[in-house]
Amino acid sequence: MSSARRFALATVTAVATAALALSACSKSPVTDVAAHQAEVEAWHAQRIARLTSESGWLTLVGLYWLKPGENTFGRAPNNAFVLEHAGLPDTLGSFYVEEVEGKPSVRFTKRPGAEVVMLGSETNAEGVKVDYHQSIDQVTLLPDAAEGGPTVLQSGTLRFYVIDRAGRLGIRIRDIEHPLRTGFAGVERWPVSPDWVVDAEWVPYDPPRPIKIGTIIGTVEEMPAWGQFRFRKGLSTYALDAVLEVPGDEELFVMFKDDTSGRSSYGAGRFLYIPIPADPTKPGRVTVDFNKSYNPPCAFNEFATCPLPPTQNWLSGIAVEAGEKDYGKH
Repeated sequence: MSSARRFALATVTAVATAALALSACSKSPVTDVAAHQAEVEAWHAQRIARLTSESGWLTLVGLYWLKPGENTFGRAPNNAFVLEHAGLPDTLGSFYVEEVEGKPSVRFTKRPGAEVVMLGSETNAEGVKVDYHQSIDQVTLLPDAAEGGPTVLQSGTLRFYVIDRAGRLGIRIRDIEHPLRTGFAGVERWPVSPDWVVDAEWVPYDPPRPIKIGTIIGTVEEMPAWGQFRFRKGLSTYALDAVLEVPGDEELFVMFKDDTSGRSSYGAGRFLYIPIPADPTKPGRVTVDFNKSYNPPCAFNEFATCPLPPTQNWLSGIAVEAGEKDYGKH
């Protein structure tokens, strides 16, 4: 074969390979780039508003795991739970873990002279929801896993309540004037790109498969995976399991890691929501926008209890350069 023919054949082969690679990528369903940019920016603004709110992750200042019996709380070093905060007395009160009808229950009793109120809301005679602050001496605290819970108590700028993590009970403390919140300057992101909006194949699990989800505090929870979505980038196909966090949710929750994790994005992975298919029990298509990938709470605050991506959601060989970057040290 002549050199010219070999060159021509190599050129044709290279063009064909490039075309194959291009066609192998999941095509972006974005038809209006400007509208997509505006939609992602609006979503991000709402995400930042939640993050920086009084109940956002930037307000966490403490997490204490309860032991049976009395757990004292205050500034003094002889308390079971010690928090250095100017607004706390030496001892604010005690959390008592007791068995009630065979289940653990948490009761808080304040020390004489301490100021503690219970936060809540109720609907008045006109049908308007009104917030209230009720002074308490002692109260049984519903955990965050309870319907309508948790019971939130406040002392000064501090708010605290019970969390339940796979049966492990703890006290979460917030400071609505935490410098992480008052000094927050935003999260760096990759530029919004339609290339990271993929038309993915939806592969249902019928029935949903229970999968083990580890957490950053070492516990393991079980969540129902409703299926996985598969998409192509380059010549490779990738798949991510999607779980339903709470019955009745309109979106599925995805935890994933990729080749940016621990480099330009948060090391423990990122989160993402996708719309539930019209009939999630049947194969179909789903639009996945990686531009809405965001950092878990533990990227911002050491007192969060984040779930971690299951190993099947560790994407190897692909750098998802979309969504939020690593927040850095805090």
